[in-house]
Amino acid sequence: MAGGIPVSASRRRALAGESGWKGLVRNRRIFAIAVFASLGGLLYGYNQGVFSGVLGMHDFDSRMASVVNDPTKKGWFVSILELGAWFGVLTTGYFADKLSRKYTIELSVVVFCVGVIVQTAAQGPQSIYGGRFITGLGIGSLSAVVPLYNAELAPPEVRGSLVALQQLAITFGIMISFWIDYGTNFIGGAGSTQSEAAWRIPLALQLVPALILGAGILFMPFSPRWLINQGRDDEALAVLSKARCLSSESELVQIEFLEIKAQYLFEKEISAVNFPDYQDDTFGSNAKLAFYSYLSLLINPTLFRRIMVGTLTMFFQQWTGVNAILYYAPSIFQNLGLTGNTTDLLATGVVGIAMFLATIPAVIYVDQVGRKPVLVSGAFLMGACHLIVAVLVGLYHDSWPSHVAAGWAACALVWVFAMGFGYSWGPCAWVIVAEIFPLSVRSKGLSIAASSNWMNNFIVGQVTPTMIAHLGFGTFIFFGVFSLLGGFFIMFFVPETKGVTLEEMEEVFGVTGQNLAVEDAQRLDAIHRRIGLVTDDAPFEVEGKFDE
Repeated sequence: MAGGIPVSASRRRALAGESGWKGLVRNRRIFAIAVFASLGGLLYGYNQGVFSGVLGMHDFDSRMASVVNDPTKKGWFVSILELGAWFGVLTTGYFADKLSRKYTIELSVVVFCVGVIVQTAAQGPQSIYGGRFITGLGIGSLSAVVPLYNAELAPPEVRGSLVALQQLAITFGIMISFWIDYGTNFIGGAGSTQSEAAWRIPLALQLVPALILGAGILFMPFSPRWLINQGRDDEALAVLSKARCLSSESELVQIEFLEIKAQYLFEKEISAVNFPDYQDDTFGSNAKLAFYSYLSLLINPTLFRRIMVGTLTMFFQQWTGVNAILYYAPSIFQNLGLTGNTTDLLATGVVGIAMFLATIPAVIYVDQVGRKPVLVSGAFLMGACHLIVAVLVGLYHDSWPSHVAAGWAACALVWVFAMGFGYSWGPCAWVIVAEIFPLSVRSKGLSIAASSNWMNNFIVGQVTPTMIAHLGFGTFIFFGVFSLLGGFFIMFFVPETKGVTLEEMEEVFGVTGQNLAVEDAQRLDAIHRRIGLVTDDAPFEVEGKFDE
C-alpha cells in the first residue's frame, strides 16, 4: 500500500483476539444473535427434510392419492417449493436494501408462516401446491438474508465460523425433521387407522421456530452496514459498541466502524465511475443501475468465467442427488428392500444424523486442507456410493427378501453418501462462490450462484420420482456420474482459493485487459487513507483517535 500503515490490518487483529469457536465465545453477544438468526437456517433444513416423511404417511397418501400416485405430479408436489425459493432469493437483495436486513427476515417469516398454515390446513393437493410455493418464497429469502445479516453484524475474525454455524443449523433442521416424522407416524397407527395429525403436526411444528424468529428479530439490532448505507452513522456506531460489549470510543469499535464506512464509500465510487448517468436515485435510474451491474458480469470475460464457476459449482452440488435423497428417502429405502413404513422412516432418520455429524468438522479443516481436496474427495466418495448402490439394486431388486444383507449394505452406502455431502459439498460449495468475485460485484455474483442452486434444486425435485419409477437403479447411475463429473469439474476448472487475496484472485482466474481486483484495491486504499484507516505517519493513529 505504497508504504502506508494499514491500521485495520494490524491494530484490529491485535485487539480482536482469536478466531473460530474461541472467537465466538469471546464475542458472546454476536454469537447469541447469530445463533438466534440461524433459526432461519433451521427452518430451511427442517422444511427440506419434513416433506419426505410426510409423503410416505398412509393418511396423507390417501388424501393426496391423485398426486402421490403420479410420479410427475409427485415431483411438482416436492419441487414447487424450490421454484418459490428461486423467486424468493432473487427478490431478497431489493428488500434487504430497502427494508433492512432484519425487517426482510421478518417479512420472510410472515410469508413462510402463511405457506405453512395453508399446507397444514390442506384438504386437497391444490392447497399443498400453493402452500409449498408460498413457503418457498420465505425459505429462499431466509437462505440469503440470514447469512447476510450474520456476516454484516459479525467481526471479521469469526465470520467463517458463522457460515459454518448456518450450515449446522440447516443440517440440524434436516435431522430433527426426519425424527419428528418418525415419531408422529405412529399417531393412530402406521396403517389405515392413522390419524391425519400424523402429517399435520410435523408440518405445523414449523410455525414454532418461525414465530420465535419473527418475534425475536424485532428486538435484534439493525445491521451496522445497512445503517451506514442509510446515512445513520451514529446508530451504526452504537450497534457496534453494544454488540462488541465495548465503548463506542474504543479502538476496536472505531476501526471496525471506519472499515464499514470505507466499504460503503467504495461501492458508491465504483457505481459513480461505472454508471455516472444513473446516480440521481430515481426509480428508473436505480432499475437501470441494477440491470447494467448484472450485465457487466456477462460482458467481462474474467467475471464471466467466475460466474460460470459459481453457477456450475451450485449445479453440481444439486446434481450429486443430495436433495433426491432428502426428499424421497423413504421411497428410496423401500426400493432398497427395507419393508414397512416405520423402517423406512427410521433409516431416513439416520441420514439426518449422518449429515449433521459430518458437517461439524468442516469448519476445522477447510482452511487447512483447502477447498479443492475436500470437494473432489467428497464428489468421488458420493459417486462411488451411488454406483455401488446401483450395482446392488440391479442385482437384487427382484429378490431383496432373500438378500437382506445386500439391502442393508445399500442402505449403509446411502448413509455414507450423506456423510460425504455433509463434510464437502454442503458447506464448501458456498465457500467457493463467496470467495471468487471481486469486491465490487461480490453480492451480485453470489446472488446469481444462489439462484442456480435453487433452480437446480427445483429440477432435481421435479424429475426424481419419474426417474425412480422408470429408471430404477439407473437413477443411482445418473447421480453417480454427475457426482464424478462434479469432482472432475473442480479438479480441472476451479482454482484453489485457500489463502488467495483479492488481488491474487484476478491472476488465478486470468487477467483479460484491466485487472479489476487491483483497481478495486487501489480505490479502496485511497478511501482508507482519506478516512484514516491507512496512515503514512505513526502506527495506530486514526484521525487522532488512537494512541499507542
